[in-house]
Amino acid sequence: MKTPARLSFNNSEKSVFPYLFGLLFVLTLADSWRRVGVDLLVFFERQGRENIVKFLGGMFPPDLSSGFLALMVGPTLETIQISVMGTLIAIALGFPIGILATRNFSVGGILNEADTAGAPARFALRFSIYCFARGLLSFFRAIPEFVWAFMFVRAVGLGPFPGVLAIGVAYGGMLGKVYSEIFEAVNPRPLEALQSTGANKLQIFFYGWLPQVFPNFISYTLYRWECAVRASAILGLVGAGGLGQQIEISMRMFNFNEILTLLIVLFLMVAAVDYISAKVRAIL
Repeated sequence: MKTPARLSFNNSEKSVFPYLFGLLFVLTLADSWRRVGVDLLVFFERQGRENIVKFLGGMFPPDLSSGFLALMVGPTLETIQISVMGTLIAIALGFPIGILATRNFSVGGILNEADTAGAPARFALRFSIYCFARGLLSFFRAIPEFVWAFMFVRAVGLGPFPGVLAIGVAYGGMLGKVYSEIFEAVNPRPLEALQSTGANKLQIFFYGWLPQVFPNFISYTLYRWECAVRASAILGLVGAGGLGQQIEISMRMFNFNEILTLLIVLFLMVAAVDYISAKVRAIL
């Protein structure tokens, strides 16, 4: 008699939860709207209309003069180089830390059952490393790349190098987190088959684990590279070089037609990276 009552309670709880969640969401949205001061009517007021018209009017036509375009070749290449080097550093940080932050690779799963069984000290050590790796990835992700760039500019000076470091550290935390989740989602059966044949951990990793996760690794890494192209342009606003630095200069000089040209260049860059990423993913 108790089991049906328990099931009835669980069903009623599930039926009430969506309504409670919906009510909480609406209240949170209303409170957020009030606290952040959202006022869409500002765009339709006289001063708002005049500022928008002035800004948009100053952007057209874009500055397509040969002198300005030639001047932008260097910052464009620098932006691409910042994104590439920053992504490489992010992979170098995220991949090994992501492995250590994978539970079924560090403290559980088929690769650790025999080693940690009856060895509490070894399990405690591996669990400590696992927790440290997870915490380190969380720390890297918690600080935006914009703030990292501020700190690295103070440490190493102006130029593209602080932008590279900022993207490398911030995106390293993001890549490591996703890498660990991809590792934890692998099918364990191929790993068990390899272990039954006497394969060691390294062989299981390279022949059972890595082939399963490699396509997802490449796909997400290419996506992060696309994000790095956009981020590298923004980081230039704090003195990290690239197109962002030129955007800041044009904004300060009120040369809105130059800003439109830079935005077009940035759009073409992101579109090119997206095209390359799609081709690589299609091959995989």
